[in-house]
Amino acid sequence: MRTRGKQPDVPAPDSPWSEIVPGLWMGGHQFQGETGRLELAVVRDEFDLVQTLLRLPGHGPGPGVEHHVWPIPDGPLDGTQLAGVIRLAEAACEALEEGRRVLVRCYHGYNRSGLVVAHALMRQGGSADAAIRLIRARRSPWALHNALFVEYLRAGLATARLLEELAE
Repeated sequence: MRTRGKQPDVPAPDSPWSEIVPGLWMGGHQFQGETGRLELAVVRDEFDLVQTLLRLPGHGPGPGVEHHVWPIPDGPLDGTQLAGVIRLAEAACEALEEGRRVLVRCYHGYNRSGLVVAHALMRQGGSADAAIRLIRARRSPWALHNALFVEYLRAGLATARLLEELAE
């Protein structure tokens, strides 16, 4: 499994966030700017709802923006963490139905945010593989390179949650 901490060869994205489907964006806390240097991705008021899976100070969102924070590792998740991912995806879908702009973010905007966004797409009727392909096409080929997260999606997050809880 590749994770940010164990795979320094994973390149930073070339944009702070990317629109996956209308109104649903995924992104990170840093990106490679036009100069080739890493830049901070700071959210102000571009979105109506920001979901943060890795919180770093100074990255927003601005005042008045709804903000959900659910820190999870870019690695194995327990049942409680998976339940939080499911709740974030549900909240993202509800916000989209209301016509709101949603950003789901983590460090690079690849794995943790990809897990939430893929589950949201699956809740709207897509398959795991279709969601993964769309995310990789719209965000980066590096999106969802965490093989365990892909396995969670293919099994279904509710199933993965039950299995993790049984193992505890």
